Amino acid sequence: MHLQYLFADDSMTKTRIGFSCCASIILFLLLFIATGCSQEITVAVRVFPPSDTPAGSRIYIAGNTSALGDWNPGKVELTKDDSGWNHLFKVPNGQAVEFKITRGSWNNQAIYNHDEIPGNFRFMPVRDTLIQIMPFSWQDVRKGEGGGISGTVHYHRGLQGAGLNHARDVIVWLPPGYEKEKRKRFPVLYMHDGQNIIDPSTSFIGYDWHVDEVADSLIKAGAIEEIIIVGISNSADRGPEYSDTELGRSYASFVVHTLKPLIDSTYRTMPDAANTAVMGSSMGGLISFLFVWWHPDVFSKAGCLSSAFLYHEDKILKEVRSFEGPLKNIRVYMDCGTVDLEARLKSGSEDMAHILQEQGYRKGLDFEYFLDQGALHDERAWARRVWRPLRFLFGKK
Repeated sequence: MHLQYLFADDSMTKTRIGFSCCASIILFLLLFIATGCSQEITVAVRVFPPSDTPAGSRIYIAGNTSALGDWNPGKVELTKDDSGWNHLFKVPNGQAVEFKITRGSWNNQAIYNHDEIPGNFRFMPVRDTLIQIMPFSWQDVRKGEGGGISGTVHYHRGLQGAGLNHARDVIVWLPPGYEKEKRKRFPVLYMHDGQNIIDPSTSFIGYDWHVDEVADSLIKAGAIEEIIIVGISNSADRGPEYSDTELGRSYASFVVHTLKPLIDSTYRTMPDAANTAVMGSSMGGLISFLFVWWHPDVFSKAGCLSSAFLYHEDKILKEVRSFEGPLKNIRVYMDCGTVDLEARLKSGSEDMAHILQEQGYRKGLDFEYFLDQGALHDERAWARRVWRPLRFLFGKK
């Protein structure tokens, strides 16, 4: 990304903005009202969608102010009229503005070069400003139905664990700054069902979570810390390994005593519990909660999407409700959809949120619960909202 000067005419003050330069993007800055020493500056954004925009799409802006949704990619919707899609907002004089354009999530943001995740639009308006943007396409459209791998990944194959019946492969995604900042260490997120999170060619339905693209976008947006993501493939024993069984305890021991030491010795990690998280969906959401409940000295954060908290006749709900020890130093994100299997799982997540609050954990600080109306139980739904746990668990303060 570089800086380029753009002018409405020779008499106008220069306004600087950074963007990825290519023939497919046309961006004009027009200063339309002189503001002098006004304490607030009005910025108008107008987007002209590319021809391959899917029918019925809505267009959003996500940026670094509350008026831009505080980097929520599906919060601030642009208004459509004959001139394009528009949004008007105000910023204090002297405040830098950063934003991206999306269709509601980080895996379908606007792109300006083929197969390239763009950086943020960055500028500091000095007068009331109109920005007109013509994207080349959308990330999900140009990458196809399943997407691809974005960024640098390493593989560790055939890892064995004591008490486990099957070896498993591990994929490690490195953040964009890993090779640039050789002395920096990074928090780590361990994810279950690792074959489904990054690579569509190994995913269960040929569609992955896009966690690589989403994390990359959030990092470049300055919304989360740079993190290493470790995806652990499941096995034929997925059910018992992802629950409170002998195999489940062996799986947890494998991650704690075999995999984590391997990751910490191979990569520049921040190995303490405060910088180590775990995440999964369905049964993977259940075992993610069990990891922080069993090993809060190793994992302090858990992302539990569409979790099977009702498994084993509500065993974990009963255990947490009856727990009389001190509060554990943990943060837990939970969510659920409302359609089909999600409708049956919803009460478990709601009960867990209620129990945690009764035990003294604070909503919004120690735990969060989000209900995704209309969402199904599949990778597409988790891809659309995976930015939420990433922000809750690793968001910059």
